Amino acid sequence: MNIPSIRLVTMAVVLLLASLASAEVQWPRMTESFDGVPISFEVTGQGEPVLVFIHGWSCDARYWRAQIPYFASAHKVVSIDLAGHGHSGLDRDDYTMAAFGQDVKAVLDDLDAGQAILIGHSMGGPVSVKATELMPDRVIGIVGVDTFQDVGQAMSEEESEAWIRPLREDFRHGAGQFVPQMFIDATNAELRDWVTADMSAAPPNVAISAMSNMLADMISGRALSAFSALDVPVVAINADIWPTDVEGNQEHQPRFEAVIMDNTDHFLHMAEPDAFNRELQAVITRLVESR
Repeated sequence: MNIPSIRLVTMAVVLLLASLASAEVQWPRMTESFDGVPISFEVTGQGEPVLVFIHGWSCDARYWRAQIPYFASAHKVVSIDLAGHGHSGLDRDDYTMAAFGQDVKAVLDDLDAGQAILIGHSMGGPVSVKATELMPDRVIGIVGVDTFQDVGQAMSEEESEAWIRPLREDFRHGAGQFVPQMFIDATNAELRDWVTADMSAAPPNVAISAMSNMLADMISGRALSAFSALDVPVVAINADIWPTDVEGNQEHQPRFEAVIMDNTDHFLHMAEPDAFNRELQAVITRLVESR
């Protein structure tokens, strides 16, 4: 084969590879929630049950970047920006757990998804509960990630105000003091600093509203009632930074289980992604087999 022919073949191979690569690009998608707020989400992979990753307070879908490629090899993976977070719309007056649950439902309705497992970090736990209320025939299990430590925990108005006051007075400073408390010294400092800066840059009105409503659900007992009424398995993969009252939770929800990861913190899925992914894979396998 002469030199020009080799060049032509090489060019053809390069163009073919480029076309294949471009075909694999999964662009983010948008849908509208119940109140018309645009909700951004991304879909990767194929296979059921669909895995729906729901971020925590003042976070967004980027916080699952170590999970998406791992689980997309065997499942359709959906990562959502709840209203007021990430690339989703901000035009909502009150950021409640119930409204966030509607955001999750809107995405799964848009996808016409079949069976799903909801995986919620921190605030994403109670959001998963509210979403399951709306989709009892679609959700086959909830996986909480460092959440549901003590679902029966009492919360007073005074305690709630003590949490929120620093955020209301100076959100960036208050969040900058609050967020680092969720890490342990062994966690990568760059990760800690990035998360702190990122969460501190959240829209204050969204963050304060979401925090106020989450705590109000605890004070009123709405959060506990919703958790107790679930008719699907609930598994928490929690860090040992705070204790998880497994027996106490089971008094309210007999189908509750917990997996405790040692020597990590609130952002365990980011701080220890390999270990976390193995634990989550095992939990997903159990949920699928128990259907």
